Amino acid sequence: MAKTIEQKNTPCNTVLKVIGDYWTISIIQAIGKNKRRFCELERLLPDSNPVTLTSRLKKMEAMDLLTRTKSPNDKISVMYTLTAQGKALLPIVTRIEKFAEGYHAGK
Repeated sequence: MAKTIEQKNTPCNTVLKVIGDYWTISIIQAIGKNKRRFCELERLLPDSNPVTLTSRLKKMEAMDLLTRTKSPNDKISVMYTLTAQGKALLPIVTRIEKFAEGYHAGK
């Protein structure tokens, strides 16, 4: 008889909840090690829409993957940067991207 796997709060399931939302991996890639303004993210992710992008950024901020900082010089300008937690995902995202490239090449 096959053993069942408890699906509740495994570390893997927790990470998938973090990066599994559509656009999250793309946002992590777009910000990378740089600071990005919202308008830059919109240009880097042209298929996204502002409402979804805003929602995803708020969720990622709540999950401590990025920080949102208002510019002291320009009250309207907001900068997004990855936290240490977010930066720790960069090599994982790179590995996922390499897997995806190989997967598509084999089809």
